[in-house]
Amino acid sequence: MLRKLFFGVTTVFAVTILSFPAQARDRIQIVGSSTVYPFATVVAEKMGQKGFKTPVIESTGTGGGMKLFCAGVGTKYPDMTNASRAMKSKEKKMCEKNGVTDIIEVIVGNDGIAFSNSLKGKKLNFTRKQLWMAMAEHGPKPMRWNQIDSSLPNIAIKIMAPPPTSGTRDAWNSLVMKKGCKDAGLYDSLGKKKCNAFREDGVVEEAGENDTLIVKRLSADKDSFGIFGFSFLDVNRDKIQGSTIEGVEIGLDSIQSYQYPVSRPLFFYVKKLISGLFLA
Repeated sequence: MLRKLFFGVTTVFAVTILSFPAQARDRIQIVGSSTVYPFATVVAEKMGQKGFKTPVIESTGTGGGMKLFCAGVGTKYPDMTNASRAMKSKEKKMCEKNGVTDIIEVIVGNDGIAFSNSLKGKKLNFTRKQLWMAMAEHGPKPMRWNQIDSSLPNIAIKIMAPPPTSGTRDAWNSLVMKKGCKDAGLYDSLGKKKCNAFREDGVVEEAGENDTLIVKRLSADKDSFGIFGFSFLDVNRDKIQGSTIEGVEIGLDSIQSYQYPVSRPLFFYVKKLISGLFLA
């Protein structure tokens, strides 16, 4: 998976840089997902080492990146945005409203969303229903895991989650909150918006787009859990571990096959029109 991601990102960069018009700024500007950011940064640095102008990359979150990307065409606006979920219809309309009408969508690889805790804590298996019950504003609001299921430990529920601007949050809502709400038999009565709402009593904390900070906090608190892309789990296996979801371990093979229940594709969106000129 990681090799596929690097290859996909490298291909997008190479095609864009090689066809970048001389009249535009001297390097491409990229915003978007904190999940894709580490891959994009490494590829950008390698492109710079090969004699190209190193692309400027900013981790804004998927939603924040879409807003910047769709704001207009020209040197004041990003040329590319990466995303940990597909562009929404409302974002496409925002792009069209601002003249961003020629967009290339590229799937650069697959990713899994980890529900992770410290190696000092117990490795657990969760169902999506259990995770929904722990996190849902309109659910039962238990304070300890064993109040959800007696097989879970008698420890306080503490979860660090991505903010609303994050594509990981959108994917988590779609793959976990929606399914968990349905399994609890409440989706028809609550509806999508209420099923997706996170608790606001301090049990679930919106930890921002800084996944590295979440990893540090998890390693310091064995009872806390965090939600982020697989890459951050993979490079920090000396500190943290991923929970199994419905009996499936998160890993390269289970993500690639989509056997892991919280797997999703990753995207790059590229403006075909830059500074008023069409790319070749």
